[in-house]
Amino acid sequence: MEAVTFQLNWEPNGFQAPYFLAREAGLYEDEGLDVRFVEGHGSPYAVERAATGESTFGLAGASAVLGVQSEGHDPVAVAAVTQKTPAAIYTLRDVFGEPLDHPEQLAGRTVAPSATKTRALASQLLSDLGIRDEVDLRSVDPHTHHRVEHQLLDGSVDAAVGVVTNGREVAEEHDRIADELPIGDYLQVYGMTLVTSRDVTDERPEVVRAFLRATARGWAEATRDPEAAIDALIARNATLENHLWIETVKFETAASGLQFTEYVREHGWGAHDPARWEKLGETISETDLLSGGIDPDAAWTNEFRDTEAPEIGAYAEAIDR
Repeated sequence: MEAVTFQLNWEPNGFQAPYFLAREAGLYEDEGLDVRFVEGHGSPYAVERAATGESTFGLAGASAVLGVQSEGHDPVAVAAVTQKTPAAIYTLRDVFGEPLDHPEQLAGRTVAPSATKTRALASQLLSDLGIRDEVDLRSVDPHTHHRVEHQLLDGSVDAAVGVVTNGREVAEEHDRIADELPIGDYLQVYGMTLVTSRDVTDERPEVVRAFLRATARGWAEATRDPEAAIDALIARNATLENHLWIETVKFETAASGLQFTEYVREHGWGAHDPARWEKLGETISETDLLSGGIDPDAAWTNEFRDTEAPEIGAYAEAIDR
């Protein structure tokens, strides 16, 4: 068996369920891989660990790939897992005063972001709509999303920027009605990617292909059987059973709203779209996410996607879509 370390972007959660199912179901073993999962400390950390060879693979947001690239490292994203960013603008109905159905309603409103990345994406969306100057998009609060939620709950801001499902979590906890606008429905940039180093792609190309085949199978099986995916996740972290409903929502939202798109239907699982990388580079080019220059075209490759594998080349059929 080939030993592989997989650096997660964060602690186990519903968005990661397919990877745990792939391991639980022996899909990595089927490919001759002994995969050890490592809990994460954010996407930038996962990219850096992968780019420097501390981990074989990392799970990380595409913006973090470019951010670490701007620091002088050379990470390479070998699969675009979620074709859409998980960033979302959310609010509470009693705070906003009406259902939030489209982003143009944010004109004249105050919006608080949870992180620099989500703020940049929200700013780009508002700019694309021509209403950026009409929205008070606050600076990022150092206390992150918890403080943002408090501001929304007490009505000191009209909406917040976080990730999909944040609104539903707040609504459930406080018995209020929430609305969410997924930024990925409007702004064509990437979400999560699988990333590694040039040394791995050069010296262990078959390991990369094997890891992607097994992971794609994990996504396909999880999409067909979400309950099994969540069971595999809870087997890793039993405390999540107390929040079973939201972990299930996270996975199902990722599978249906972020991961599978018409581009995936045409090009298969994990396929990179150059235009999305270029758009992401433009969006974050003037933020403090970058330390130097970036080359979005050099940050990804489709070379290691085995399109002969049904779960990659014919992913839509594999999940009955």
